[in-house]
Order: sequence, then structure tokens, then C-alpha cells
Amino acid sequence: MNLDQEISHFATLCQQTTRASNYPEASGILSQVPIYQGQELLDTIETPRPRLALLNEWRCCLEKGPGVFVVRDGFSAQEIIDEMTNVFRDIIAEEQAHGSAKGDHFGTNERIWNSLEKSVLKAPHLFADYYGNSLIALACQAWLGPLYQLTAQVNIVKPGSQAQSPHRDYHLGFQSDETSALFPEHAQVMSQFLTLQGAIVHNDMPIESGPTQLLPYSQQYTPGYLQFRNPVFVDYFRKHAIQLAMKKGDLLFFNPALFHAAGSNHSETDRIANLIQISSAFGRTMESVNRYRMIEAVYPELVKRKAATILTELRQHDVIAALAEGYSFPTNLDSDPPTSGTAPRSQASYLSEALDDSWSMEKLLATLNNLDQRRKA
Repeated sequence: MNLDQEISHFATLCQQTTRASNYPEASGILSQVPIYQGQELLDTIETPRPRLALLNEWRCCLEKGPGVFVVRDGFSAQEIIDEMTNVFRDIIAEEQAHGSAKGDHFGTNERIWNSLEKSVLKAPHLFADYYGNSLIALACQAWLGPLYQLTAQVNIVKPGSQAQSPHRDYHLGFQSDETSALFPEHAQVMSQFLTLQGAIVHNDMPIESGPTQLLPYSQQYTPGYLQFRNPVFVDYFRKHAIQLAMKKGDLLFFNPALFHAAGSNHSETDRIANLIQISSAFGRTMESVNRYRMIEAVYPELVKRKAATILTELRQHDVIAALAEGYSFPTNLDSDPPTSGTAPRSQASYLSEALDDSWSMEKLLATLNNLDQRRKA
């Protein structure tokens, strides 16, 4: 299809209507998004049949429905939210004092990378109350099944901060267009089934504060990871995205392939959310492999073949793919931030540079050792 046909198809998907009859456990539909009441759900989910019904309802919502839902009062005890907010502010203050504070992707906001680990080390008693939330766990299980893993990043958006560009999220959303295009269509679709995006709302977010802009049903568009930067799709998003006012203690969950973007904060207060990213248990190799040791063993042979011009560019690429870690994640984004775009450099990229520029063994191993240290939490 040409671009006009693509955007027409995209618009057709995004103009679907959310029918309340498909979401019987929801208390209502707002801007095509199912809205749930946390306390009502907690009263029923310990019973197997209602629990299974809700799991299926949320899965269908994320995959074949609007791709997003909200749980109002996901934390009925708001003092838990307030206490954790204080912990987050303490962490930010400490990082600023040590010169290690990190800004946000899209401005001069305040960000805590790995708020999950930092908060448990600072307030283990609070961690159990905060993350021991049955509604968060249920949303994770609905999309990813059991054995999932949480990560989290706090984002405090300051007054005057401008909106993000629309995007899709991890995994392929963190890659360049050129890299994403190398993945077959089924892998591009699969990316959305490997993670779940969520947000725990830490203060009231009226529309003027810029809560997340969302484009319901956009996750159904198969080539979305190749098009979200396209100006035509960006323009459509800006004209049709919706925003929902949120309250402290609310929960938001959405398919990572949903087109979305943080909004502009036109209010006079911070907008505070703990962004939780939940990963499937399945994105891992079967065996643990010491790639550092493997590279050390074979690098002299690769250098020899490179010098003799018998290591072609294609063969070099293929050998490195088998030898080195080609993916940038997981990593410690405090010490290993992205150098450009949204993904840090990988082990494979350093090995490729070493061969192209004739690095010594000592320089390569020192570089890889430094990378290994940076990636550790």
C-alpha cells in the first residue's frame, strides 16, 4: 500500500468504537477507554471465576480492543502513595547532591532510573505495601502470564515541559527505523507481547498537567514500529489522541505498541508518575554464556583474517552475531545511558569497531570490561 492507503487503514483502525458490552467488569467507557473501579475489583478477584473473567477481559482489551485501560483508586490507601512519593523525592535529592541526577528523555524533568531497586533499598517496609498490589499483579498476569519481571522509572514532569513526540515502546520502539525494518513482520507484531506498560499515578493530573496522550486501537496497526516517526502519522496522532484526567492512586495500563506520548504540562505543579515496565519471562536464552571469554579467545583469529582480507563485511557481521551480545538491554541506565537515540551501545558494536579500527586486544578487553561494569545495577 502507498502512504495514503496506509494512513487510511490506520485511521480505520483508530476510529473503532469501544462497546461497554465487551467490558462487563468496567464501570464505564471514557474516550473509548474502559474505566474500572479498584475497590470493586478487589472485592471479587479472589474468587476464581470472576478473576479469570477479568484476566480475559483485560487481555482482550490490550490485544484486540482499545489497547489501554484505567483502574481508578488502584491504591485505596493513598498514604502509601504519599510515603513512596517522599522516598522518590529523597532519592532525587541524593542523586542531585552527588551530581548523578538524570533528566528526562524529553526535557529538564526529573527521572529516577531503576526506581524499583532504589526504593526497596531505601524503604523495604514500604516496598512490600506499594508493590504488593493485587491489581498491578493481575494486569501483569493478564498480558504476560506468571513469572513476569518488573522494572520501574519515576518521571516528574515540571510545569512548562513540552509534549513528547508520539511513539511506541520497548522493544522495537527503542530501535532506529533502519534496525526495526530488519525484523520480519511477525517479530514486529511479537514485540508488543513481550512487555506491558503501566503507570502508578502519584498526584492528581488534570488535563492541563499533560497526562499521557493515547491513541486507542493504534496497537492493531501491524507496521506501527516502522511508521510512528512518519510525519503523516505524527500529524494524525496529534489531531486524534485522547487524554484522561487522572487522580492520585489511579493505575494506567497499555499495550507497548499503542501510539502514545507524554503531554505538555501547562499547570503550575509537577506531574508525578512511577512508570512500570513489565517483561515476559520468555525473552531469555536457555544457557548462560561467558561472551567476554569467547571474544578473548577468537579475537586474534578475526584480526588475522581481517588483515588478510578474507574476513568479508558480511562474514564479520555473521561471526559477531554468534559471538557477542548484540542487544543493549538489560542495562543500568544510570551508568550506561544511551549515547544517541534511546539505546546504549552493545558489546557487538564495540567488537565491530575494534575489528574495523584494528584495536589491540588490551584495548578491546578493557572496553568490554568497562561496559560490563557500567551495565551492572
